[in-house]
Amino acid sequence: MSRQTNPQTKYSLQQRLVLAFGILLMLFLGLTGLVLNRAFQESIAASVEERLQLQIYAVLGVAEPDTDATFFVPDLEEARFSQIDSGLYAFIFDQYANEVWRSPSAVNMDPMDLYVTAQNITPGQMAYGSTQTEEQGPMSFASYGTYWSGLEQEFSFVVMESVAPTAAEINEFQSNLWLWLGGLAVFLSLAQFALLRWGMMPLKRLAQDLAEIEAGNKEQLGEDYPSELHNLSHNMNMLIQSERQRQSRYRTTLGDLAHSLKTPLAVISGVVQQDRKLDKKDMLDVSEQVDRMNQIVSYQLNRATKSGQSKMLITPVSINPVVKKICAALDKVYLDKKVKLEVSVSAQATFYGEASDLTELLGNLLDNAYKYCHQQVKIQILDTNKSVQIVIEDDGAGIAEQDRHWVLERGARADTRESGQGIGLAVVLDIISSYGGELKVESSALGGASLRVSLKST
Repeated sequence: MSRQTNPQTKYSLQQRLVLAFGILLMLFLGLTGLVLNRAFQESIAASVEERLQLQIYAVLGVAEPDTDATFFVPDLEEARFSQIDSGLYAFIFDQYANEVWRSPSAVNMDPMDLYVTAQNITPGQMAYGSTQTEEQGPMSFASYGTYWSGLEQEFSFVVMESVAPTAAEINEFQSNLWLWLGGLAVFLSLAQFALLRWGMMPLKRLAQDLAEIEAGNKEQLGEDYPSELHNLSHNMNMLIQSERQRQSRYRTTLGDLAHSLKTPLAVISGVVQQDRKLDKKDMLDVSEQVDRMNQIVSYQLNRATKSGQSKMLITPVSINPVVKKICAALDKVYLDKKVKLEVSVSAQATFYGEASDLTELLGNLLDNAYKYCHQQVKIQILDTNKSVQIVIEDDGAGIAEQDRHWVLERGARADTRESGQGIGLAVVLDIISSYGGELKVESSALGGASLRVSLKST
């Protein structure tokens, strides 16, 4: 195995998560900052209006009218009304927008700056607004309309306040807000990075273990991974084991093939090297050995390609249709024997693997049963939660008890088997072994052999 790096991989998984979290964090904190800033500004505006309203009520409470439709207002409790250019100013206008009184703090105010505030207000109504003055800058104001019964006139009481203090308060809040949100963003980013590194450690360890396996320092992945990675590590171990079995199988197949072909080739070579013409018997010997070599090559190819397939690639295959198809074909092949077949297959019987393996397995076992029976063959297949049990019986001569170990012997050379038999059973043994199953040879109640196959269910 060789390590390869995909040049098109731009980001690691951790980098992708960090980038995604960073974008979401910036969006969240940005929106949070905007919402908090908007809420604070609205709160400041509401407090300014409430403060201006209280100041108007304070002026209204102490104002005393003169006979000439002017007002006398004694010193107010709020000291800023008495300080020139203090930023807090009070005015009283008559119904013709003429100024009838102003606080000492407003002595330098330009009358033109008061035009907006001097508009008549319906008695009993409070109005709020803002205006731009030439000297004092932007101002907030509140106007309250009232009817003075003694003077038989409507008057407007106006209080103005400089925006500068509240603007400075808002700016300070914004600076602190973004400073804290920025600090929170840095802290959360560092915490997220640390948590991701900690959370990704099992994946990093998995990659390191795979590198160790690739370097030949480990046989397989450990089992101490988090539950989310357990199936992954288990399947990868199966894949690694399957690959090792495949390589071992190829080496064994080549050795078996070379060894198996020695005897047929020697026979053919001996016949050909005889200094005489080949008679009919010699031709039959050569033909028999060629057929035998074909069987050996077919067997070894089947063994190399069908045995030990990866358990990760298995798929559920219903057994009943396969049995019906094989039995229908064998009934035609052995029509002259008039075989009496008894089939009992559970409806839920399922084989987890390649459909071709199931066909090969049942085909060889049933073919042997048809071939060596007298007249009766019985097949039973039962699917439990843990395994699939396949039992095939016949009423033939059976297999002697002393020969059963030979039938079940694993890895026997192909050329040690009798010509015309054993090749199919060898393939069956390899398939059963590759799926972690077991084959037992017993005596049948019908009088012949009983072959019992146990395969694990997945």
